[in-house]
Order: sequence, then structure tokens, then C-alpha cells
Amino acid sequence: MPNGHNEVPFSDVEQAIRLVRQHAAEWNINPAKVGIMGASAGGHLASTLATHYTSKETRPDFQILLYPVITMDANFTHAGSRENLITKNPSADLIAKYSNELQVNAQTPQAFIALSSDDKAVLPQNSINYYLALLKHNVPATMHIYPTGGHGWGFRDNFTYKRQWTDELEKWLRDGVKL
Repeated sequence: MPNGHNEVPFSDVEQAIRLVRQHAAEWNINPAKVGIMGASAGGHLASTLATHYTSKETRPDFQILLYPVITMDANFTHAGSRENLITKNPSADLIAKYSNELQVNAQTPQAFIALSSDDKAVLPQNSINYYLALLKHNVPATMHIYPTGGHGWGFRDNFTYKRQWTDELEKWLRDGVKL
């Protein structure tokens, strides 16, 4: 956890991408096909890397976001995620910096986004506004919204749409990712 140091998670995730690319040959990974996946607050970290990366080496080639926290706008964000990352009383600049829907540009990597429309913990506006920002900048994006499931379904076997979302993700990774 950042413990008041909002740059720590980002620094860690950039180092993780560097590490994967540095060991790509050893690990039999294509260094040009390295992505990031995150759910909920982890989705915020993944989308932060996708919109704030500092070099070609740390830019993910794609992002997979499950019911992600995207914005720090108090009207739509997950309050606990916001407080843990940027404190209870952040500056307007910090709110804007970590509202990733505001940071999308044409170099943002393509995205696969999945969520439930009945998510009360992380409101669907997080994903929808990010998706619209991606489209505005002509970034390839796929979004799947399931009618039920709430928050945190991830790989739960009892999630009604588990088979659908995992099949869609597999298809997207196989056929839809434009690398």
C-alpha cells in the first residue's frame, strides 16, 4: 500500500514490466506482447501504468481491467481506494493526475474491460468513462458489461458470467489484440 506515498505503486508496476522485458528470452516471453491486468484497485494501478508510463520499456502493450477503479472524482470513485492512494484531502492536481480517464491519449495501449452493471462498490461510470476516453483517442477497446455480479467476481466459480467473460478474454487475446 502507498501509505501516503502515491508514487510507490506506480514505481513498483513499472519495475515489474521492466523485469518481465529484461527476462523475456529466459522466460520465453515475447517482449513486444507484455500486458497488464488488474481488478478493482488493481485495475486503477493497471490503467495508471497504461496512461502514465515513462518509457517505451515500461509501456504495456495491452491492458485488461476488471471492474476497475479509474477516476479519483469523488462523485464516482471508490472512496477507500482514493483515500489509500491520494489521502483524504488531495489537491485538485492530484485528483486530476490519478483520474485516468483524463490521462488517455493516442498512445494509451488497447484495453479489454469487464464489469457488472450492478456494481455498487466501483460504479460502472469508472469503466464507461475510461472506455469513452479510449474511443475518443482511437485506442482499440472492448468492454463487456454483465447485468449482475456486483463487485469482486474475478475468478469466482459462482459468478454467473464466468464462462462468458473468460471466453471473451481468451478470444480477445487470441484474435482481438492488435500488436
